[in-house]
Amino acid sequence: MTTVASGRSIWTDQRRFLLVALVPTFFFLACFYIYPTVFNLETSFTDLSLFGLRKGGEWVGIDNYVEILASGDFRRVVWNTVIWLTVVGVSVRIALGLALAFLLNSPVLKRWRLQTLARILLIVPWATPPVVAIVVWRWLLDPRVGAINATLMSLGIVDQPVAFLAERLWVWPALITIITWNTLPLVTLTFMASLQSLPEELLEAARIDGASRWQQIRYVYLPHLKPAIIVMVLMSTFWTFNNFVYVWLVTGAGPGLYTNVMATEVYIQAFINGRFGFSAATGIIMATIMTIFGLIYLRVVAERELSEEQT
Repeated sequence: MTTVASGRSIWTDQRRFLLVALVPTFFFLACFYIYPTVFNLETSFTDLSLFGLRKGGEWVGIDNYVEILASGDFRRVVWNTVIWLTVVGVSVRIALGLALAFLLNSPVLKRWRLQTLARILLIVPWATPPVVAIVVWRWLLDPRVGAINATLMSLGIVDQPVAFLAERLWVWPALITIITWNTLPLVTLTFMASLQSLPEELLEAARIDGASRWQQIRYVYLPHLKPAIIVMVLMSTFWTFNNFVYVWLVTGAGPGLYTNVMATEVYIQAFINGRFGFSAATGIIMATIMTIFGLIYLRVVAERELSEEQT
């Protein structure tokens, strides 16, 4: 009986300690996540304006949401955010990250002792602050003094300068290039770390079985990289979908509003048009889309892992 009582006392003490330790965490979650979310949700049902903050906003119900969902401009914003910024941007990043990871782990770089130099050069974009990277890229892409236009014209590829950040044909590829350059190192380093943890016995067995290089990549490397790929796709999607800095500082959502995405739409409606309630409703829709995506994605991953464990 004494032992049982002692065990219960220890368990009670541990539970009390955990609750006390978690109090600061719950406090910060409430302050920085729960309260702003509830406040934003409440604001989305009002017509609160930047120019009428003192008197507050009047309750308008779901009028903001109806106006947003019925707007053709908003459908274009969703298209830009989901397809161009997220699907295309993340796909390019993952594909290039895999290619660079395989290249940096290749025997050729080891033979020429270039692995260290290559990894240092890879870290440079990641260590560059986004604002600095954007300023440099805007100069490189400038149609008058930009080095890229000067190079293209000297090689005879183009006859006249190309306004990469002002022409609809080029603005999205240019924007995705800038985002990829600054964020690709993290993806590549994650895949490199996963590749280096691959057991050598698996590769040796594949070579003994006569597997070609492509067969090794398909049946050995990629299955081993699968968890890292899933994590990076999920994280990159969240980072990219919510991106504001790159889009706003590179194009200002232009030309016109051609590159306007949901994050810039929230800013434009709140601080340019002065419609805080409308902006809050846009933010709630944006958060809802990402929440649904996260739940679906995590469910797919959980079901896949469960099926793998059963097999």
